[in-house]
Amino acid sequence: MSATRLFPSVQRIAPILCRQRQSLIRSPITHASRSLVSYILYEFSSLRPSDVNPLLRTTPLLRAYSTARSQGAGKFINTAAWGMVAIVGASGAFYVTSEGNVPSPVGEVYCDAVSSDRQRSLSHIQFLYQRLLGPITSKDSMRLRMEEYIKSLQMQIVAEIEKMDGAKFVRDHWERKEGGDGISCVLQDGNVFEKAGVNVSVVYGKLPQAAVEQMRNDRGKDISVDGPSPFFATGISIVMHPRNPNAPTIHMNYRYFEIENEDGSPKMAWFGGGSDLTPSYLFDEDAIHFHKTLKTTCDKHDKKYYPKFKKWCDDYFFIKHRHESRGVGGIFFDDLDDRPSEELFSFIKDMGNAFLLSYIPILKRRKDMPFTEEMKRWQELRRGRYVEFNLIWDRGTKFGLQTPGSRIESILMSLPLNARWEYMHEPASGSREENLLKVLKAPREWA
Repeated sequence: MSATRLFPSVQRIAPILCRQRQSLIRSPITHASRSLVSYILYEFSSLRPSDVNPLLRTTPLLRAYSTARSQGAGKFINTAAWGMVAIVGASGAFYVTSEGNVPSPVGEVYCDAVSSDRQRSLSHIQFLYQRLLGPITSKDSMRLRMEEYIKSLQMQIVAEIEKMDGAKFVRDHWERKEGGDGISCVLQDGNVFEKAGVNVSVVYGKLPQAAVEQMRNDRGKDISVDGPSPFFATGISIVMHPRNPNAPTIHMNYRYFEIENEDGSPKMAWFGGGSDLTPSYLFDEDAIHFHKTLKTTCDKHDKKYYPKFKKWCDDYFFIKHRHESRGVGGIFFDDLDDRPSEELFSFIKDMGNAFLLSYIPILKRRKDMPFTEEMKRWQELRRGRYVEFNLIWDRGTKFGLQTPGSRIESILMSLPLNARWEYMHEPASGSREENLLKVLKAPREWA
């Protein structure tokens, strides 16, 4: 059966879904249903089913079932939504039995864009999606818009890093049984990077009392500690550890967090994030470029942002038991809720889009520079400090480890592939290593 014959039925249901898009159920579409939808889209687009599957996670069809959908559906809309799944399922089942045993894309997860030789088919898929649900607009919930943005940013950054390194990321889609899912893209033992990770996550559920109390005590959040609180969180997290000791490690994270009322509406919401640079060998021009890029982007929104968030970064990424900073800083902020959400979302998007501008020029200058075994040894000692901060002081790591059902592999993605600890190590007087330590103990102004 050609899926083209199914189109009139889809057309009849599509307007119902479009009109009620804000009321669709929260639960993600099941893996089985995703596969069947893939076969239908395959008929429309001439793409292989496994090529269609990744698009389902970043286009409006699956967004109807995205974990970012917060509102419960009425009985009628539940019937309409699952009625469409039933139609798709029936057609998919007939397709499999009549056309042969096509390998199922279940379990295959990609977050890269469709390759250029298939671009001509993309318009057919987009057309179908538009007919079903339409594009995400400013009328959609902030949680949905943030999810769409970070998944798009993830695809863009992964593509650029793969182009530079020559190796491919492992794409790993995971689901959290307590509520939510994510896509972890990790590159290990590459040509430029020892390890690089670009993760997105969308999680919701109940904050355990320990996490609620931490928010209340550490951050002054007015949250009841009588029991678990409903929450929603989505974000993108990036850490990249290059091979060459002359090339710095970079970290970036931008996130959106909601504490919910029982009906799923936001009780309080805020943005957080930042980006910082951690060199093993200091090049002033690199630190200046990195900070100037961040400052220019911040200044577009508020000239007070950069100095405020730069100091916050210096204070936050400080390894207290070592009395030194993790790196040369950048910006860091949390609990950002002092402006309308539209303004803050625009700021977050601009900062996320500045990632490649801030880092790629530095990487191109340093990735092929010569280095010695002694330099590599020093790099591993500095990465030991990175591990210490992340496991002992980082608030996000502690929150993740306290959240039931958290994916430990994704939380610990930030750790380097290799690290080193030596007893009572001291760099030689007047060396480049000593020069770095002086800067780490007394942060500079770079922009």
